Amino acid sequence: MKPRIVENEKENPIIVGLDIGTTKICVTVGRRSGSNKVELLGVGKAESAGVNRGVVANIQKTVTSIREAVAVAEGQSNVDIKVVNVGIAGQHIKSIQHRGILTKNDDDEIGRLDIERLISDMYKLVLPPGEEIIHVLPQEFTIDNEPGIKEPIGMAGRRVEANFHIISGRVTDIKNIKRCVDNSDLEVSELILEPLASSEAVLDEEEKTAGVVLVDIGGGTTDVAIFHEGIIRHTAVIPLGGNIVTEDIRQGCAVLRNQAEQLKVRYGSALADENKENEVICVPGIRGREAKEISVKNLAFIIQARMEEIIEHVFYEIKASGYEDKLIAGIVITGGGAQLKHLVQLVEYITGIDCRIGYPNEYLAKTDMLNKQAFDELKSPLYATGIGLLIKGIQSIEEEEKRNEEKFIKKAAPTKEKHKEGVKEIAEGQSKKEGWLTRFLGDWIKDGADIDDDTFIGKK
Repeated sequence: MKPRIVENEKENPIIVGLDIGTTKICVTVGRRSGSNKVELLGVGKAESAGVNRGVVANIQKTVTSIREAVAVAEGQSNVDIKVVNVGIAGQHIKSIQHRGILTKNDDDEIGRLDIERLISDMYKLVLPPGEEIIHVLPQEFTIDNEPGIKEPIGMAGRRVEANFHIISGRVTDIKNIKRCVDNSDLEVSELILEPLASSEAVLDEEEKTAGVVLVDIGGGTTDVAIFHEGIIRHTAVIPLGGNIVTEDIRQGCAVLRNQAEQLKVRYGSALADENKENEVICVPGIRGREAKEISVKNLAFIIQARMEEIIEHVFYEIKASGYEDKLIAGIVITGGGAQLKHLVQLVEYITGIDCRIGYPNEYLAKTDMLNKQAFDELKSPLYATGIGLLIKGIQSIEEEEKRNEEKFIKKAAPTKEKHKEGVKEIAEGQSKKEGWLTRFLGDWIKDGADIDDDTFIGKK
């Protein structure tokens, strides 16, 4: 039996990601490894029955699926899971741009706490009724009218301005997700927008700087995130995903839903012209009825029609963002839908932008906790969000460590300041005394300036 891992390890704390998707609920357990990588300790997966297009539709069914996935992950990793980073998506997600200003009392260097004050002010922003802010993401800073600053911490300045990308969601949907987690005897550490999590798993800093679009094609939704100069510029959630393709196959080929899903996964293609006319699939009939023969090319026509619609929606979001001509790194597709054959060619044909499939294997460290087959399976685009949630959790811990370090430095600073003030007071006191004596002697000498020497010594 493997030794049980203590959850509250100080050096490398255990992080848990919970991806509540439309088709699957995935729990990933991991911790920080050397060279900015993630060591996966275990993964649990269960079918998602109570989620529709990224939104919880049945709390009891969702709770059952979460518990099932958590049990599998606990058994594999030997970790008692209590706190989780939860992914959120759905068509209720909106994003806006806003500007914040902070005026300091002095010209001292800008600290992390000053930036946090700016961010906390953004959370007070008045939104339409029934909406709640999920993320406040700083983009660019202006310090004393000097624009285009990305890292303001450590710089001197009195007036700090910043552009923010604010992501909001519907309060009821956020509460339903939290209720599902609470009812599963778990605690929410942080709610993270799923395209942001996926981007951490499949994109590198070079791509984000050059300009890139992340497209995460899930079961119920397609998430879009646009990066340029290393900054998030635009986010959107399209309420179409892999499930609607399955539904089209079910209706178009008159087969059962599970048969339609198998047809899509095994024989599906996003380009009909890439398939031969004479290729045929035989599907068993229901309760002894005759088997059906379905042309692979016809199947591809059904899939292509729907995928074209999804890609057109993505292309519209790219144009709306204003970054269509600045995407040097092109489009990166991830999620379960990215496994569809010939999808890259279709995306390049419709958009005219370079495209690749994003695999979450770049940040995965080798581990002894998982066998080779399980580890290789995790390199699939299907697990991009789950692994991204782990990376975001590790980043939050690193931010907390930096914050605590800065607070410690701030506490130590007043003693130095008091010493400086004491020295200053003594110097000022001495200068005052010296000034009084100098004035007295000066006045005395000035008053007796016309007296001759004999009168001064008393001879006259």
